[in-house]
Amino acid sequence: MSHLDGATLSLAYALPFVTLLLGIALLPLLAPAFWHRHFGKFAAACALGFLLPFAIGHGVAAATEGLLHALIGEYIPFIVLLSTLFTVAGGIYFSGNLRGRPALNTGLLAIGTVLASFMGTTGAAMLMIRPLMRANDNRRHHVHVFVFFIFLVANAGGSLTPLGDPPLFLGFLKGVSFGWTLVHVLPQTLFLVGSLLALFYAIDRYFYRREGVEPVDPTPDTAAGGLQVHGWQINVPLLLCVMALVLLSGTWKPGIDFHIAGVDVGLQSLVRDAGLLVVLLLSLKLTPAMAREGNQFGWGPMVEVAKLFAGIFLTMIPVLAMLKAGLQGPFASIVASVTTPAGEPVPLMYFWATGMLSGFLDNAPTYLVFFNLAGGDPESLMTRHAATLAAISAGAVFMGALSYIGNAPNMMVKAVVEERGLRMPSFFGYMAWSAVVLLPLFAVMGWVWFR
Repeated sequence: MSHLDGATLSLAYALPFVTLLLGIALLPLLAPAFWHRHFGKFAAACALGFLLPFAIGHGVAAATEGLLHALIGEYIPFIVLLSTLFTVAGGIYFSGNLRGRPALNTGLLAIGTVLASFMGTTGAAMLMIRPLMRANDNRRHHVHVFVFFIFLVANAGGSLTPLGDPPLFLGFLKGVSFGWTLVHVLPQTLFLVGSLLALFYAIDRYFYRREGVEPVDPTPDTAAGGLQVHGWQINVPLLLCVMALVLLSGTWKPGIDFHIAGVDVGLQSLVRDAGLLVVLLLSLKLTPAMAREGNQFGWGPMVEVAKLFAGIFLTMIPVLAMLKAGLQGPFASIVASVTTPAGEPVPLMYFWATGMLSGFLDNAPTYLVFFNLAGGDPESLMTRHAATLAAISAGAVFMGALSYIGNAPNMMVKAVVEERGLRMPSFFGYMAWSAVVLLPLFAVMGWVWFR
C-alpha cells in the first residue's frame, strides 16, 4: 500500500494488530480449545477489524488496494517460499538414533547456525529441527533446546549473507553488496553465536545431569546402525535450486512488469515464485515415502503459520505506514530518537529501534523503513555510515528472536515441535527466555559496536 499516508492515520488503526498480537499470546493459555479450532477465524476477524473501518473512512478502493498489495506483492511470495522450504526440508530424513547429550545438541545447533546464512533461516530450521527433536525425545528437560534453536538457527545464523534472512535480502535488492554483511556484521555474529552456544551448553549440561538415568528412548536404533540420511539425493539439489531462484530474483532485472489486480509484479518475481512451486511439486513427487513418514511430515504447522501471518501482514499495513511517515506520523518520537539534532544517524538507537520493532513486526519491512530513514543511499550507508547500516542489519536479524512473531521460522519451529507432542513455552514464556538471555547480550553488543 505504497500510497497510504501514515501521517493521516489515527493510532486506532493499530488496534487490530495489537489485538492479534495479544490473541496469539494469551488465547492458547486462556482458551486453548477455542484457539486450536478458531485461530484462523480470529486472525481473519482482526484483519477485517482494520479493513472494514479503513474502507468506511478512506473508501473501498483504498482498502481493496491495500488488501491486494499485501496479498499479491508480499504475502503470496512469502508463503510460497516458506512452503517450498518446509516441503523440501521435510523430505530429508535422518534415521538412526542420536542421543541428545549436551555436546551433540550444541553441535547440531552450531551446524544449523552455519547453514542458516547460506540456505536461509527457514531452510536451516526446517532441516535441523526434526533430527534435534528425535535426539531429545527421551529428555525430560527439552524446552531450552528448542528455545536456543530459535535464537541461533532461526535468527542469529542468518546474519551473514542476503540468502540468510529476508531483511538482508531487501538490503541486497536496494544495492548493498552481497558480501558486505559478511565483513561488517561478522564480529557481532561471532560474539552472539559464541555466547549463546556456550550458555546453551552450560544450561543443557546442568539439566542433563539432573535427569540422572535416561528414560527409555522412543526412537529405535536402526538395524544398519549409525546415522543415515534419506531423501537427500532429491532434496539437497532442490534446496540449491531454491537458493538460486531467490538469488536470481535479486540480480536479474529484465525491466518487465505485469499489472496483476492493480499490483505491479516484476517478471523476475513471477519466475522465482513459479520456479519455487515447481521445486515444491518435484519434492512431493520424487521424495521416497519413507523419508516423509520418518519425519512425520504433515501440513498442520504450515497451515497454522499461513493463517496467522495472513492476519499479521494485513493488520501491519497501517503500523508500517505510520512508521514510514517519519516525523509527521504518530510514531514521530521513535523516528526522532535515531537522529541527532544535526541530522546525523545514531547507530546505537538505530540498533535498538530497528531491533525492538523487528521483534513484533515482520523484520523485513521494519529493516526497509529504517534503511530509508537513514537516507536509503547504499553507497553512503556502506561507507560513511557503515556503523548505522550494521546496526540496522544486526537489529533486524538478531532481535527477530525476541518473540514468536518476530521472524517466520520462529512460529514454524513452535508449530512443528508442538505437532510432535513436545512442549514449547507460551508466547510470554518464550519472551521471558529472550529477555533474560538475549537482552543482556544485545546491551553488550550495542555498547561495544554501536555507541
